[in-house]
Amino acid sequence: MNTTLRKPITEDSHWMPAISVAELQKSEALLVRIDGKQIALFNTSRGIRACDNRCPHEGYPLSQGSLSADCILTCNWHNWKFNLDSGENLYGGDRLRTYPVELRGDQIWVDISELPYAQRRATIEGSLRDAFDDHAYDRIGREIARLARLGDDPLDALRLAIEWSWQRMEFGWTHAYAGMADWLILYDEYRGNKESQLVCLLESVAHTAFDVLREPEYPFPKKITAFDETSFLDAIEGEDESTAVAALRGGLRDGLQFSDFEPALTRAALAHYNDFGHSLIYVTKAAQLIDRLGQQVAEPLLLSLTRSIIYARREDKIPEFHGYTTALAAWGKANDPLPGVEQWRKYGIDKSLKACVASSMQKPEAIYDRLLIVNAINLLSFDIAQQEKVKISVSGNVGWLDFTHGLTFANAVRKQCSRFPQLWPQGLLQMACFSGRNTGFTTPQYDLERWRLNDFERDIKSLTARILDHGQAEYIVSVHWLKLALAVREEMHELPAEAATYLAAALNRFINSPLKRRQARRTAHQSLQFVAKE
Repeated sequence: MNTTLRKPITEDSHWMPAISVAELQKSEALLVRIDGKQIALFNTSRGIRACDNRCPHEGYPLSQGSLSADCILTCNWHNWKFNLDSGENLYGGDRLRTYPVELRGDQIWVDISELPYAQRRATIEGSLRDAFDDHAYDRIGREIARLARLGDDPLDALRLAIEWSWQRMEFGWTHAYAGMADWLILYDEYRGNKESQLVCLLESVAHTAFDVLREPEYPFPKKITAFDETSFLDAIEGEDESTAVAALRGGLRDGLQFSDFEPALTRAALAHYNDFGHSLIYVTKAAQLIDRLGQQVAEPLLLSLTRSIIYARREDKIPEFHGYTTALAAWGKANDPLPGVEQWRKYGIDKSLKACVASSMQKPEAIYDRLLIVNAINLLSFDIAQQEKVKISVSGNVGWLDFTHGLTFANAVRKQCSRFPQLWPQGLLQMACFSGRNTGFTTPQYDLERWRLNDFERDIKSLTARILDHGQAEYIVSVHWLKLALAVREEMHELPAEAATYLAAALNRFINSPLKRRQARRTAHQSLQFVAKE
């Protein structure tokens, strides 16, 4: 037997006897149990080697793997390959833990002491980064679990995900960051439940990894100027990223906090009917993330948020919503009674905007409540047959997720316009745009009784718990489940019970209805129609 051994001795070494040399000579590999650990021992051409017996991929016993002459160990389950000298994974996945060994007489001893903290932390971060860049879902989960077992703050996984992604989002924020804020709410609610908390972290990091998969960096301008709210808003309106970013950097340099930027960001988000409401939603989620993860994420999140508002589609500029600007200019000059809910849900975009203006001297909260219920009933009455239509124009590509935004945007309007009351007109009129646009894709009748939740607190809690094991292949779907559930839960506490019934029923229907995401035949039809007109 070749007795060449690795023998790094440190003060922290924790040597334990394994087996005799004679026992190992009988076999190329043996499994031994030492102090609760499963250790695989190998009699290699280079000497005795020891490693974790469980493959770091899915736990297959490596003592039953295949060993090459050059000390490469192959796990026969998924063909992962490890260099037994270093633990390096030649397949590109998790590293294998190897252990120093030495001979004491005819006994093989193994040092099973933990590696120094700094080395373990660095290894976990490096492995998590590799998994992040590959969007390796299960591996991301394992690395976050290792981070928690190390005793570090598990939320560091989210901070790292932001660090690795914010300059790889070409047009700024995506639903990944917005979803991260909401997953953190559930994370805190499931304190003490390690499995549920890991779901929240895993979904957050993996969604972010997916959204920047194979994306290069899109660096932000480095210039720094003093922050001035008017100049900052002018730069965003002019789609001047360089000037807006320089001002934001200057504000951060001078010690400004999110609350100092919030008035300008809210105003910018509502300056147009931006991205079907995404911009305002993202402002509220940025506040949550910075508050929960700390000031170290403020710069990347705020720069990325600013970029997303600059690049946002300004949908009030398309013909469908041209009435918005006129309605905004006419705000505050009439005090007609609010139309009833059933009446209002019959209005298209222009009539919905006019109804808002006609009642604009009413309390904004009253208009808000009415529009919130109208948008909830729209979701409750979405014409599900719309999903199966093929021969329609691109403008008819409306689905479940469009309807959920009527409520998640409303939730953001209540939060931000309550803080900045001068922006109620913009928020309410944009809610009217939602209701007027979506109502064209609803059925006149809806089945409230079928979807009614009889015990709000219990049933909403049950629906929210389902999201922890949502089973959806697309992050965009699961994150809309989550966003809507939390928005409905918040808004229900602001409404009378009768009105809350509609919100809860709408959420119930959305989560429990079929959702068709890929429209292969419709896309083919629309592509042929488009190309035929070129």
